[in-house]
Amino acid sequence: MNAKPELPYQRDQFYRRDRRSVSAARRFAWWSLKHWGLADWDRADDVSLCVSELATNALVHGAPPGRGFLLRVRYDGDVLRVEVHDSGAGEPRVADEADEGGRGLLLVAALADKWGVGRRDPGKVVWCEFGWGGSGLVGGRGHEVGGEQASVGLEDPLRGELALGESIGDHVESFQ
Repeated sequence: MNAKPELPYQRDQFYRRDRRSVSAARRFAWWSLKHWGLADWDRADDVSLCVSELATNALVHGAPPGRGFLLRVRYDGDVLRVEVHDSGAGEPRVADEADEGGRGLLLVAALADKWGVGRRDPGKVVWCEFGWGGSGLVGGRGHEVGGEQASVGLEDPLRGELALGESIGDHVESFQ
């Protein structure tokens, strides 16, 4: 019997520290959206771009040599959450004007409703969330570090608003 799984949906994929992993992660996220009936969602491209940025950061800054990163995509009917887990040290930060590179988290902050960094041992989880139906998330745009929300204060030129593999499986898990 091919019964549709109940919400929330979750898919995990592990990637090696390899430059091809970023495009593979983006394809995996898109496939997950398609599998859940969300491929035509008006924010699907935003999700794809944020997956690329977070995976690139994990690859370049987070995953030590010989290690990799985990991409988790979860959807509960109201919120789509993207998580990238890596075992590297360091704290991701939004670039300032003096920085020559590092604009990835600026894009994530502009496109996602919320983003943040959680701790794990070893390493960290960098995540972003997208509200379903354009309603956004309670609390507006911003990011959290260790559970504490902080504003980013960016203007999103696209929306004109203030914006602050080896398969591990497809399973259902409740949001925390």
